[in-house]
Order: sequence, then structure tokens, then C-alpha cells
Amino acid sequence: MKSYMDVEDLEVYRKLCRLHIEICDLSHSWPSEEKYEIGSQIRRSSNSSPAQLAEKNDDRHVRNKIEGVNRSRGEAAETIHHLFMAREKRYITAEVYESFRAKYKEMHPDAKRVGENTRTEAPRRGATMGCERTPGDLQ
Repeated sequence: MKSYMDVEDLEVYRKLCRLHIEICDLSHSWPSEEKYEIGSQIRRSSNSSPAQLAEKNDDRHVRNKIEGVNRSRGEAAETIHHLFMAREKRYITAEVYESFRAKYKEMHPDAKRVGENTRTEAPRRGATMGCERTPGDLQ
């Protein structure tokens, strides 16, 4: 039995990947002048959200895993911003914007939960990890 979850086992990761695919499909229908502007930005930020979870999932340092969760949440917020701008430019309807916004906001508690679960594994300050020497070992 594995002692940790692969990133693909995380439901929030799988949902964010599906959202990225949906965002790609949506953004390719926008005007061609947006191909390298908001279209590219939204595709990159929507992909970066699950990528941040993947990058830090195998990291053995708990604080780095938490950092990955926080960065993932930031990328999701950036994607929501790009969706808002697409709505303002009338590339998407208010209903489409609200639908995607709700899906991304739904991810925030899941990502937060991943961070909280990771946080419970963090060693207390000053605690040894079983390989450090204590002053008594040096005598």
C-alpha cells in the first residue's frame, strides 16, 4: 500500500484538469486577435492551477506542498479574472462566466482541504525527524 497519494488520485487535481480542457475549448472560439492575448493567458493560468498541485505533490517538504496549494488557488483566481474580462469584452455571457466562476470557487475549499491535510503532517518547530542528532548524542 502506498504511503502517499499520487497527484492523479486527488479529486481537486482531476477537476482542475477538466476545467482546463473546458477553458481551452471556450477560448478557441474567441476572436483571432485574442489568440495571443487573453486567450493565451487564460489557457496558461487554467493549466497552471493543476500543474502547481502536480509540481509540489511529490515534494517531501510539507511547507512546499502547502505553497503549491496556495499557488494553485492563485492561478484559479487569475483564471476567474480572465473569464471576467472575457465577459466584459462580450466573448462570453454572464451565465457562462458565473458557471465557470462557481466551478473554480468550488475548487478552493478542496484545495484548502489538501493544504490542511498536508499541514497536519508538518513537524512542530524544533522537533527532530528521526535523523538529527540531539545534544545528548554528542557526548
